[in-house]
Amino acid sequence: MPTSPTPLAQLPVRRLTSDDLLACADLSENRGWPREEHKWGFLLTAGTGYGIDDPSGTGLLAGCVVTSYGPGLAAIGMVLVAERYARQGVGRRLMRHVLAEAGDTALTLHATPNGQPLYEELGFAETSRAEMVRGRFTFTTPAPAVPVRPATADDLQAILRLDREVFGLDRTHVLTRLPSFADHLRVAEEDGEITGFAAAWPNMDTHVVGPLVARDTDTAQALIASLAAATDRPLRTDIDVRHTTLLRWVKENGIDPVASNSVMIRSLPDLPGDWRRRFAPLTVAAG
Repeated sequence: MPTSPTPLAQLPVRRLTSDDLLACADLSENRGWPREEHKWGFLLTAGTGYGIDDPSGTGLLAGCVVTSYGPGLAAIGMVLVAERYARQGVGRRLMRHVLAEAGDTALTLHATPNGQPLYEELGFAETSRAEMVRGRFTFTTPAPAVPVRPATADDLQAILRLDREVFGLDRTHVLTRLPSFADHLRVAEEDGEITGFAAAWPNMDTHVVGPLVARDTDTAQALIASLAAATDRPLRTDIDVRHTTLLRWVKENGIDPVASNSVMIRSLPDLPGDWRRRFAPLTVAAG
């Protein structure tokens, strides 16, 4: 008697490696997302990928990446299910596996409106929202006169100290990859002190601004303006909606809203760190 196929909700989940990069990009493309191979490469080396192979042998049926920040927090991103397997319990199967792997570690993610009900069912709660904005920066409304310059290797330790204070956890394993991942890395400096930093990394035809960490809105504006002056590509970023002044300013400068996602967390009442100085994530997939 032939063996019956394994139900989709019981298919095994495996760890992904950098060898799966093209399969991950194919999965993105299948769901109408950009291929984002540069970002996938970063996430698969800085974090841990999980995937379900298509029983037909034609690539990945589903996948995601988890970026760990120690026992205190991990970020889930790039949760994707192939179109032909959508709404058949595959996403829930993948997420339950990730939750089991995480154990007691708190988890955070950015949820689209379509994904939010599943995450709520799995114990995630909204803590804030992020607005994705995109466009060609017009310099219509000038940035405040805060000194900004390209970062150097000598700035790395100061960047890591500031980020740990603002993010609330150690992101050394992520931030030390920025010089090779990003095309531009800027720091704001006053009286010899690093007061903020931001990167612009290539993603298809845009430069994504992230992370964006700054002591105040003026500094955040100066960092964005400096990065905009360094590229001829449109900018894209995801700004915490509580930063209303910054959002208004980028829109005055031609960066228009594209979408709004829910920032969710599980097993903690809120994200660690200081949201007032955390303006945009490196990428919504990694927090």
